Amino acid sequence: MTRMSHRSMLAACMLAGLLAPLAASPAAAQFGGAAPQLQISWEVRNRFRLFREERDFLLHVESTRDRSILAAEQALGIQSDGRGWARNVVNRLCIDLAGRVNEPCTRDNVKESYLTPIDHPVTVRLTGPVPVGATCAWSFDDGDGPQTSTFDCAEPVNLRVRYGRQTVATVDVTSPEGTQRAQTGIQVRDVLIAGLGDSIASGEGNPDRPIALADDGFCFRSYMGGPTAQYYRPSRAGFKGGRACEAPDTLQNWQKHSAIWFNAACHRSLYSYQTRTALALAVRYPHVAVTYLPLACTGATIADGLFGSQRARECTPGRSVATCAGGVNGQIGELREALTAAQRRQPDRRLDLILLSIGANDINFSGLVADVIVDTPTERTLFKRSGVIGSVDESRSELARDLPRGFAKLREALKPMVGDLSRVIYTSYGNPALSGPGTPCPGGPAGFEVHPSFNANPQRLANVAGFVENEFLPALAGLAQCTAGVLCRDPRTDRMTFVDAHQPAFAQHGFCARSPQDPPFDRECFAANGESFDSNIVSAANEPLLCGRGASEYRPYLPRARWIRDANDSYFSAMTYPQGLPAAMQPSDIHDASWGVLSAVYGGAVHPTAEGHAAMADAAFPAAAQVLSLDAVEANVTVQPLPPAGVVRQ
Repeated sequence: MTRMSHRSMLAACMLAGLLAPLAASPAAAQFGGAAPQLQISWEVRNRFRLFREERDFLLHVESTRDRSILAAEQALGIQSDGRGWARNVVNRLCIDLAGRVNEPCTRDNVKESYLTPIDHPVTVRLTGPVPVGATCAWSFDDGDGPQTSTFDCAEPVNLRVRYGRQTVATVDVTSPEGTQRAQTGIQVRDVLIAGLGDSIASGEGNPDRPIALADDGFCFRSYMGGPTAQYYRPSRAGFKGGRACEAPDTLQNWQKHSAIWFNAACHRSLYSYQTRTALALAVRYPHVAVTYLPLACTGATIADGLFGSQRARECTPGRSVATCAGGVNGQIGELREALTAAQRRQPDRRLDLILLSIGANDINFSGLVADVIVDTPTERTLFKRSGVIGSVDESRSELARDLPRGFAKLREALKPMVGDLSRVIYTSYGNPALSGPGTPCPGGPAGFEVHPSFNANPQRLANVAGFVENEFLPALAGLAQCTAGVLCRDPRTDRMTFVDAHQPAFAQHGFCARSPQDPPFDRECFAANGESFDSNIVSAANEPLLCGRGASEYRPYLPRARWIRDANDSYFSAMTYPQGLPAAMQPSDIHDASWGVLSAVYGGAVHPTAEGHAAMADAAFPAAAQVLSLDAVEANVTVQPLPPAGVVRQ
């Protein structure tokens, strides 16, 4: 080594003293005491692993940039002309329409194990003031020896990195100004998230591909019977069979034109707050991959749905009742089975997070809805006799007696899967019937006149809204958090993470909310006085709406003031035939009176819209990120000039 003179040593010491404050700063550590310059950045590609094609993920990356999930949903609704972003994505998932996980799943032309990935696709870039014309010699080493390649520095590098190991990325940047080296570690964190619960968790009310309605009418009978007890509502687009009540047709022909859900038996939807929360985590955190297992099912209770099996909502389109599986396995059993299978292949695979909403069906909330909206004496008598209509007193009793026992059993089942129950994020419901804080909707037929017997009775509505606001929602908070007298074995580890930040916003967006900015079809065709449909069966057979517009103009995913689907919305978005019901409960034909009632509510009446689910996801997202510690600071990239040729660093 060349000997340094006394003067040179003195100068070097003075220079070191001047640079010392810079070297102490994080920015200086990046490149020899200078301001931050070249860096290696990397991100996981198509990191929401439910999506088979990266274009579907990138749509959400772009729409969510600098936006809330709600604002992104509203933008996507407008971009799709209200038809919804999920209508094409539903055919490009790693879960088939019967709800089965594809193992393996071909994602972007590469076969991957869905539940136990062995590697992940990443894109690596050199960022900062890259010299024009510089070349980058890249090296990637995961412990089995480096893989090298050389590119123009402006080009990104795509590769797959092994899961569970760190890959050291090194780049030598050569330009006329010299050579610099940057280095960082790449290690993908793959989080496994399960969604459990009922219709609020599944996304009921928001089919991935909504029903297409025709402009002409379809006849339904009334329970009163006789030729005058008929009414017409919009038919399904593409249906060529008998539309008059005297011209019955087969269910098979009718079902060819159904709405599409990514799981019909449970009415699981990509718009659900659980899916949107998991997707938002993948969008926000580029070094994380999200493996999402949706199991929530419309109609689920803790006993029948989470632990035990339940009835299917409907059949996969194209299947007859004879070939339709009438039941859905319990969600907890399905989750255990998936985890067991995953841990056989990857012993250290664990469940990182559970998203949960449950309890409404346990207190028969659908019976309360029926009590509010079924108004004519004949239908009320029939539905009370069959147990469809419930009461606040009955729900109050179930809330005090059955639900606490169910939650205790649920805790015992979930705790071994996640350890600390803070990893269970319980997202509460929004009150669907408020027109302002503490103020119930006024009631009346508006929004429910799709069936002649419906009318939201103001007094019964006020009673239910008050029970939900003052008793049901506070009780859920206590059950989830081991507070308000709820006893838990170990409150430190038995408390779920509780989310209810969306509830104040829902108070402004109940099913009765209207705005001058609502879609023109809504403002013109869904009358505020409840007179939206032609009661004359002769003229209504060809034009059932009084507004002069055709039902085909309705757009379920345009932004609107109400975040709750009313019965009109349910019919115009999903118009579901109850094919999953037992044979004894099936309508006798497609014009049957019971089908008329169910078609108006069975597809999601009094459930959140896609906007409502997005608002719930905005509330759940920060809780999920905190539980998963996703905002932890990662190690800085190190950048330094390479030593001159022949000089060895000491």
